[in-house]
Amino acid sequence: MNHKKDVKKQFGQQADHYVTSTVHANGQDLAQMVNIARPQASQTVLDVATGGGHVAKAFSPKVKKVIALDLTKKMLQAAQHFVCDTSGCTNVEFVLGDAEHLPFADETFDIVTCRIAAHHFPNVNAFLHEAHRVLRPGGQLLLIDNIAPERMEDATLYNEIEKMRDFSHYRAWPVSEWHEMTKQAGLCVETSFVFAKHLNFRSWCERMGLETDAMDAIMVKMKEAPKTWKRAFDVQEQNQQITRFTVNTLFLQARKDLRR
Repeated sequence: MNHKKDVKKQFGQQADHYVTSTVHANGQDLAQMVNIARPQASQTVLDVATGGGHVAKAFSPKVKKVIALDLTKKMLQAAQHFVCDTSGCTNVEFVLGDAEHLPFADETFDIVTCRIAAHHFPNVNAFLHEAHRVLRPGGQLLLIDNIAPERMEDATLYNEIEKMRDFSHYRAWPVSEWHEMTKQAGLCVETSFVFAKHLNFRSWCERMGLETDAMDAIMVKMKEAPKTWKRAFDVQEQNQQITRFTVNTLFLQARKDLRR
């Protein structure tokens, strides 16, 4: 099946879960994104792969307009209900579209955001080049996403486990590759830091609607992982059951040159 069809299927099924997800709705990184961006009242924001609409909602009171884009119609509908009907935002527009082929003219936006989504993109390079294209000179990209370890063996196992949980997962990238791809897209990295995200194993699985057998298979995979991998992800067990683990997440702010 085409990967983007997988994404549509998965997020169409789990749209409501993503709106209410604690990780997506309440993470401190959401407030950090707004604070670091320092948005202005005259600015226009594009939130790529908006998911539950949490970033769009956070930026809405600070700017002139937010465009919330997503590949999945049901996800957009859930986000619109959350952002507009429930939260009362009136300056957010919802657009069905592809992160790798943004349906907007050159130099349209002051800020482009993408939070906890890029690991679903088959072509991250295309997304970064598109972000550069639609940003105005001096505009900024703010990106948050799960990252893989630099060690190839650890990264491979992490991505395998993510795909077991979520068939729409494509790849989590290490920090070094994010920096290189961002540079190749013509953007200059201004802020970059990594923070830990602690995940409850059961909630992490249930967010994707996994049945018990699928959860058990992932648990076995984690328990059989090398000790170095389990230390890297701080895998915690209680009564021979994995209860929680930790993934590292990248916060990246990059800017388009002021020169055209």
